[in-house]
Amino acid sequence: MPCSPSSPAFWRSPLRGPWFTSVLGVVLLVGITVLFVTGLVSYAAYNPDLSPVNDQTPDKGLLGFYLFSWPTDPSWLYRLTQGVHVTLGIVLIPVLLAKLWSVVPKLFALPPARSLAHALERLSLLLLVGGGLFEFTTGVLNVQLDYIFPGSFYPLHFYGAWVFFAAFLAHAVLKTPLALRNLRHLRDEHPREKGELVSPNPAEPTVSRRGALGVVGGGSLLLLGTTAGRSFDGPLRETAVLAPHGGPEPGGGPGGFQINKTAAYAGISPTETGEEAWRLVVTGRAGRSIRLARPQLLQLALHSSALPIACVEGWSTSDQWWRGVRLRDLAALVGDDDPVDVLVESLQRHGAFRRAALRANQVADPRSLLALFVNGEDLTPDHGYPARVIVPAAPGVLNTKWVARMTFGDL
Repeated sequence: MPCSPSSPAFWRSPLRGPWFTSVLGVVLLVGITVLFVTGLVSYAAYNPDLSPVNDQTPDKGLLGFYLFSWPTDPSWLYRLTQGVHVTLGIVLIPVLLAKLWSVVPKLFALPPARSLAHALERLSLLLLVGGGLFEFTTGVLNVQLDYIFPGSFYPLHFYGAWVFFAAFLAHAVLKTPLALRNLRHLRDEHPREKGELVSPNPAEPTVSRRGALGVVGGGSLLLLGTTAGRSFDGPLRETAVLAPHGGPEPGGGPGGFQINKTAAYAGISPTETGEEAWRLVVTGRAGRSIRLARPQLLQLALHSSALPIACVEGWSTSDQWWRGVRLRDLAALVGDDDPVDVLVESLQRHGAFRRAALRANQVADPRSLLALFVNGEDLTPDHGYPARVIVPAAPGVLNTKWVARMTFGDL
């Protein structure tokens, strides 16, 4: 009995073979391509070239190419794209693990390289496996709000995605023709099929390959049912126990909808948000500056917008009814009548996105508000009292809470 993993006879499962691996590979080819595209879309949603505030990824060079200015229509755009990205990433985990299991003998094969082409293939495989595990692991940890990895999630996931997708693309170019040839035999599992993944001394089968695919598919469907509901409204919202904030909506009443960060966590005290202490400082492109207390904001023209909040972790709220002052009206108060960018700063003193930049098209949208009320009541402390930004289709972190300063100008 061989005891070395480098021996083909060490791996005895009769499930391994070109057909099983090819089916999983084609599913991942489509799924990971969608993941990469929606990841780039999420990158665009942060308006990364809008000053060094929204994107602080170091030395990104050509990898940081900017796709387009993020639109404000439809208002649920980021809710959809990021919901697909996160949900699909979780749903593909059983497929990824099964695919890695199906090809694990190749990781131990000797000699390490039979030729230059073989060495390049092995290197791409190592980058593919390492990059895949890294991306899926950091993604799941981010979804669960468990930031146990060193450094910021944003640049780690950004660079990991490019390494992983480059290896994935190279592997797909090499293996897709073979996978498609294997799938031509979809009606026949070919128990006598040959190949380097087929054991020369297979054990007795306990499940068919189609049965194994059923187990993988069932695992993916289970993850779909326990994750997807946080991206939209409906019965599945209550079954999304694996998504962040799984279970019932927090609390009740007008402020009973999801948040990531409480006022206590952000270090926001009632003293500094009280009517006597809090002032909003608004500065224009020409340097004109005004200070507004909350009663003064209430004297301005107030408008309402029905908008969701959608976060990078994949969860989103239903439409909430926000009421406040339009961002473009605040810009006009300091002399900026034309569309202009804005830098928004929070009372929060530490942590990511205590400052956020918005594009001129976001400022100009009539639904973009400095919100003072939600669902007919004052904002709660956890939802950003005394004032917060709400912008259609923007990622949740750009909807700054506990706003203290707004600086309009070209960023």
